Amino acid sequence: MNELEYLRQMRSLNRPTAPRRDLWAGIEARLDEAPAVATPRHRRAQPWLMAAAIAAVAVLSGGIGLHLAPGGSDAMPEARTAWKPADPRLTGAAVELDAAHMELTQAMKDSPQSAALQRLLQKTERQRDRLRNIDKQAG
Repeated sequence: MNELEYLRQMRSLNRPTAPRRDLWAGIEARLDEAPAVATPRHRRAQPWLMAAAIAAVAVLSGGIGLHLAPGGSDAMPEARTAWKPADPRLTGAAVELDAAHMELTQAMKDSPQSAALQRLLQKTERQRDRLRNIDKQAG
C-alpha cells in the first residue's frame, strides 16, 4: 500500500454512512421499560458525610500543624489541653473551633500586626465561650 492508496481510503471514511438496520425501535422499547424517575439513595447521607469529612480534615490539618510547628508539639501546649464538651453533639464544633484557634494563633506569630487576624481570633474565642456556655446549660 502506497501513500496515495492510504489517502483514498482515508477520504472514503469521511463520507456519511447509514446503519444497516434501524436502531431507534430498540432504543424506544428500552426507554418504555425503564422507570420514569430513578431516585438515588445516597442523597440522605451526603450532609453527614460532608460534616464528617470537614471534621476529619480539620483534625488532620491540626495534627500536621502541631508536628510541623517549630519546636514540635511543645510549641502549642494549649492544643494538648483542648476543652472537650460533655455533650457529644458539641464535640465536632469544639474540634473545629480548637483547630481554627490554633491556626489563627500560628498566623498571628507570622504577622502580629494584622488587624483582620486579631478580629478573627477574638471572634473564635467568643464562639468557644458560647459553646462552653451551651455545654454548661445542656448538662
